[in-house]
Amino acid sequence: MEIVFYEKPGCAGNARQKAVLRAAGHTVIARSLLAEPWTAERLRAFFGNLPVTHWFNMSAPAVKSGDVSPEALVADDALALILSQPLLIRRPLLQIGERQCTGFVAASLKDRLGLELPEAPDGCAHPPSLTMS
Repeated sequence: MEIVFYEKPGCAGNARQKAVLRAAGHTVIARSLLAEPWTAERLRAFFGNLPVTHWFNMSAPAVKSGDVSPEALVADDALALILSQPLLIRRPLLQIGERQCTGFVAASLKDRLGLELPEAPDGCAHPPSLTMS
């Protein structure tokens, strides 16, 4: 299966996740999350029905320092903020055909995509959830 994998180039967690996908026999097309020309509508589709706080990379420096408080944001404001600061986006963003999601949790990937993967942790320290749209 071909998987478009939007990552932060150089992220060790994303590198491990791509290796898991490749080892399972999938074709991974890696793209830079930071260089992609996102629109609000296109990016929003990756978040599905996740709560706004789960749209954020909780390991991002602005979140860790308290400069950004995802729990205090409504969807439109959160989307505008992460469009202006892509490092805030929870990664990876995954696209398989028309389906999109954020985060990497093996059990969720199996349930939603039928991908058989060994257990692999999400790349960053935040809630383990994944939503397909």
